[in-house]
Amino acid sequence: MTDTEKTTAPSRRALIGWGGAGLALGAAAAGGTVAMTRTGDDITPTAADAGAAVEFHGTHQAGIATPVQDRLHFAAFDVTTDDRAEFVQMLKDWTAAARRMTAGKAVGEGAYGGLAEAPPDDTGEALGLKPSRLTLTIGFGPSLFEKFDLAGRRPEALVDLPQFAGDNLDKNRSGGDLCIQACADDPQVAVHAIRNLARIGFGKVVIRWSQLGFGKTSSTTPDAQTPRNLMGFKDGTRNIAGTETDRLKKFVWADGKDADWMAGGSYLVARRIRMHIETWDRTSLQEQEDVFGRDKGEGAPVGKAKERDKPFLPAMKPDAHVRLAHPDSNGGATILRRGYSFTDGTDGLGRLDAGLFFLAYMKDVREGFIRIQRHLSTDALNEYIQHVGSAVFAVPPGVRDRDDWWGSTLFSKEA
Repeated sequence: MTDTEKTTAPSRRALIGWGGAGLALGAAAAGGTVAMTRTGDDITPTAADAGAAVEFHGTHQAGIATPVQDRLHFAAFDVTTDDRAEFVQMLKDWTAAARRMTAGKAVGEGAYGGLAEAPPDDTGEALGLKPSRLTLTIGFGPSLFEKFDLAGRRPEALVDLPQFAGDNLDKNRSGGDLCIQACADDPQVAVHAIRNLARIGFGKVVIRWSQLGFGKTSSTTPDAQTPRNLMGFKDGTRNIAGTETDRLKKFVWADGKDADWMAGGSYLVARRIRMHIETWDRTSLQEQEDVFGRDKGEGAPVGKAKERDKPFLPAMKPDAHVRLAHPDSNGGATILRRGYSFTDGTDGLGRLDAGLFFLAYMKDVREGFIRIQRHLSTDALNEYIQHVGSAVFAVPPGVRDRDDWWGSTLFSKEA
């Protein structure tokens, strides 16, 4: 918390929280919109409290290199229609709604004032709320390419993830024909966005699974304080920043060589990682630090004084998480992380159902996540975590202007 935040009235997002299954609603906030760009320095606390809007149009979709917001609502959908034109129209309708919601506006004609005999265009729970840096990011799963005669357009980089050591995946929390990632500083704004897109898609798509997230666990802002995960450790100190155009080009943005329609897009891996919180909390501090390869207070790598000091990997134990995940241990493989913590109540045995909802963007799933995750098979951290949900998506390029729409480069016949 900054000194500014300490001396001013609490913001709406400080009063609103969620715990997986529902929302705790606080007082509504009203006000204008402050525009901001997707990349560059982190916004100031004043801009964040003003509910800044993130530009929707661009070469790349917002919500990837954008400064990471505080809250997440992620939803994976299955397609229920076999009518290609109907599905394309839904994508256009979704784009129009997303364009308005990210600007802090109501969907269509709004939540009231229309025909009393018809449902309103907007569900209304975000009335009076600011944009809260809402970003909406769409992705297409491997199973979508089994529909609408798209088999020949599936990118080579969009591979099905293999079974990794220790996986215990729940099929009800995995996969999906497409996804929407909603990030915002106000959880009600993020939930409102997913709710309205699901309503617009009724009869064409259905939610397969979803996840609420809080407490960002990664930063895309240079020199920003590194967030902590639910184990209390800083992780992802050298995450790719939104201003590092060279690293983004090298590791994140697809160049379209294996699928021309993906130029300017990226690939997303989503993993629901359950943490064995109770076991971890009974583990000695020394062992916790050995598991990560960093000290818990400063976040400095073993043998170093500061968090951002270059780690000396041989000083760490061979199975330390930082040592095994580091690019130097993986042929240079690097991914951009945007993960969030989650807690979804208890598991019925008195244990917290909590952990990390891992989100990572990369240029190629094979050379990014798969290479790194295979190397983590001997990670000491595996004793305290388990991957229980999984999905992978091709994230198309951004919506260029008001005449463009999500997925236009893929569904070129209708473009």
